[in-house]
Amino acid sequence: MDEEDLPLSINVAQDCAHLTLDESAVRVAIERVLGRFGRREARISVAVVDDARIAKLNGRFLDHSGPTDCITFDLSDSVEGCIEGEVVISGETAAREAATRGLAPRAEALLYVVHGTLHLLGLDDSTEQESDAMHAIEDQVLTEIGIGPAYAVGRA
Repeated sequence: MDEEDLPLSINVAQDCAHLTLDESAVRVAIERVLGRFGRREARISVAVVDDARIAKLNGRFLDHSGPTDCITFDLSDSVEGCIEGEVVISGETAAREAATRGLAPRAEALLYVVHGTLHLLGLDDSTEQESDAMHAIEDQVLTEIGIGPAYAVGRA
């Protein structure tokens, strides 16, 4: 059985001098998110890029200028089938923004991986209520994988 036949395929491509992610930590984070929603079949690629690369993607696909932390591309054919998509995160942004949440850069990047995976599952953060709901799930997942909350009030 090759990787394309597996119910869960996670690939990580790293092209950022500012940050290198542990691929097993990425897998655990994605598995936790999928498990919360009872999903077992997925093909997800995670690309770690720098600010210049993500800014180009942000402009081309979202018509926004400048870098961002995470962009998600849903490549799934249907809502009911296998989740397929790509999560592109900026390692440079993670390295820069980590201190604002009191996280290590790799933990910040895993927050982006969790966030992008939630988008692949159909969650949105367009409103304050949706954003708060996503942040709560992100904090739960990050705590479960040993990082701790990124958004919880009173975080030490």
